[in-house]
Amino acid sequence: MEGTKCSCQQIDNITVEHYYHFSIFIAVIDYQLIELNNKFLEQTIELLTLSMALSPIDVFKSFDVDDICTLANKFYSEDFSKNDIEDLRRQLSHYRLDVLGCPEFHNLVSLSELCQCLAETKRSEHYTLIDKLIRLVLALLVSTTTT
Repeated sequence: MEGTKCSCQQIDNITVEHYYHFSIFIAVIDYQLIELNNKFLEQTIELLTLSMALSPIDVFKSFDVDDICTLANKFYSEDFSKNDIEDLRRQLSHYRLDVLGCPEFHNLVSLSELCQCLAETKRSEHYTLIDKLIRLVLALLVSTTTT
């Protein structure tokens, strides 16, 4: 039976590698997380999270009608009236059946690609409010990143 090669009487078994890995590295990561949390307001995080409901990644895995309507209502209330929100909800129901089942839309990986595909297939003419919302989100993401 082999031993652990540690003396039972050894009180402090901290190596240099252990010190840098746990004491320094973890402290730096914690500091960076605090800085990121301070940089992005809660409202910005919510906006980005709700925007993900439009994402075409993984065949629209995160698609959620309620999140998309909340996004339009909460962050784009000047661009969408209450009637527009109801029309948007109806468009999203049709969109779910039409676009989500269409193979042309299955390999898209960004909102800009989705916007282009909607225009190329002329579906942007049928889903005007969805197209408008995608364009607003794209403009906001660019302006937020630039700032």
